[in-house]
Amino acid sequence: MMHRSESSNAIASGLPGLRGTDHIGFTVPNLEEAVRFFVDVIGCEAFYRLGPFQSHGDWMSEHLNVHPRAVMKEIRFLRCRNGSNFELFEYEAPDQRREMPRNSDVGGHHLAFYVDNIEAAVAYLRARGVRILGDITVRTSGPSAGQSWVYFLSPWGMQLELVSFPNGKAYEEETSRRLWHPFGTQS
Repeated sequence: MMHRSESSNAIASGLPGLRGTDHIGFTVPNLEEAVRFFVDVIGCEAFYRLGPFQSHGDWMSEHLNVHPRAVMKEIRFLRCRNGSNFELFEYEAPDQRREMPRNSDVGGHHLAFYVDNIEAAVAYLRARGVRILGDITVRTSGPSAGQSWVYFLSPWGMQLELVSFPNGKAYEEETSRRLWHPFGTQS
């Protein structure tokens, strides 16, 4: 029998067997354009495709929280170097919204890529006609000191970010715990 404190610790520690993020999934307006962008510009590797999927019952709404007549035209799986895998969807649905959420919108999001040299990465994106939002921000104080970042947009308006902190971040001086890091993590 488990004591109350053991039970509380088990619940507080999270999902049993959790190892990390397997993939990030997002819906795009044109799957071929998105795959080209992530492979040719970002440098991801395309793996395989699935679909189409649709249901004549309520499977789509029960399992995916989309309109029951939604059609998942195709899914593509990509790997992004040493980070997460991506699952790209192209849907067709009677109630589909086509506008991209902003970061300030509920459900707003962005996808951040770590790069070794942020200036070189920005120059690379500019040379490929990618829209960069503002200038590189350099953090000089607070727990993120040592980090540089800048937002950019995919051709369909998805918000993306470049991040770099080759010498680490200031918070690392105060704890042995680490957020994900491109050169490995510590517990």
